[in-house]
Amino acid sequence: MGFFSGGISFTRFRVKGKNPNSFSQDHLERLQARAIGKERTANRDGIEAGWTAGGHLLDVRFNLEKNIVNDTLHFAFRLDANKPPADLLRAYTQMEIDAAAAENPSGRPSQRQKRDARMAAMEKLNREASDGRFLKRKAFPLLWDARSNELLVGTTSLSVHERLAFHFEQTFGVKIEPLTAGALAHRLAQPRGQTRAIDDAQPTSFHKAGAGQTPAWIGDEATKDFLGNEFLLWLWHLVENHQDVIPLQDGTEVTLMLARTLSLECPRGQTGKATLSADIPTRLPESKRALQEGKMPRKCGMTLVRQDDAYELSLAAELFSVSSLKLPAMEALEERARLEERVDQIRHFLETLDLLFDAFGKTRCSDTWQKETGKIRKWLKSGEGEE
Repeated sequence: MGFFSGGISFTRFRVKGKNPNSFSQDHLERLQARAIGKERTANRDGIEAGWTAGGHLLDVRFNLEKNIVNDTLHFAFRLDANKPPADLLRAYTQMEIDAAAAENPSGRPSQRQKRDARMAAMEKLNREASDGRFLKRKAFPLLWDARSNELLVGTTSLSVHERLAFHFEQTFGVKIEPLTAGALAHRLAQPRGQTRAIDDAQPTSFHKAGAGQTPAWIGDEATKDFLGNEFLLWLWHLVENHQDVIPLQDGTEVTLMLARTLSLECPRGQTGKATLSADIPTRLPESKRALQEGKMPRKCGMTLVRQDDAYELSLAAELFSVSSLKLPAMEALEERARLEERVDQIRHFLETLDLLFDAFGKTRCSDTWQKETGKIRKWLKSGEGEE
């Protein structure tokens, strides 16, 4: 069931409006009313959207016991798309063209016959599609936490996010917005009174003094999502300089290890991309050279340990999405208790990640950031030109 078993991957969204505090039968009835297949209407592109109960792909039986766990609402968003194979359309079209050309003295089809052939092929394909043989179904798990009013969405697909946002508002009457790196940094800065510093933040140049250019992958500089790239670089610098135990705002500390995967890209689009896999990819010579060439980290695998709980994951810098998150082994024996423990683990992980990002944000918004970037520049120059 989605978030309740195995490794999990998700993108975070903020549900706008008041926290629901708890979920009830009313929420389940709203989901049931817009369950997949209820309305039998599809978008212009032929894709039908609706909710499922999350047990399996065809599960539309919502109930309190299954879908409401520890003040969270667990369900899924399903998309059904009729997608006939393109090569089958080409084959039918060619068959129609060949039949028409055979009746011509020249043996070649006219332009009109080609158009008619394509229309005939489309009609044949649509007739075949009507019985569902080309129907593709895909469900994306969702977890809505009443306490934080966050929605965890089990995909990074922007097209799915757009459909989900529309359907969510139609069902619950509230909007959702992605908690990307910039949005999260702004939210975490509010208790510190540093939101203005986030609003005014410009990309840091780690190779020379002054502001850097907005990375090419940032569509809108106002999002401040480049802070996610700087966060990963900041972590990398700390770990490489033996500062892998980081104190947090709540008095706890997190031990950080960068591991398994690392993706980097040139923010100017000049020196390309690099994807590295190793036990500790940040210690590979080519990873340091990539930084010295001006590349910035866009995705990184890591292990976080806080309060004796260890989390393995891969973090995407700008979207701040989490993939392949491995949670600690559960201790509860009864099934219901295990589900509730799983929710608590997810909450504790998100708290840990936010506290770590907040430690960066506090430094990034302060006068010490200039000193910190000086250290990073010096570190990047060390070993430069060595083979």
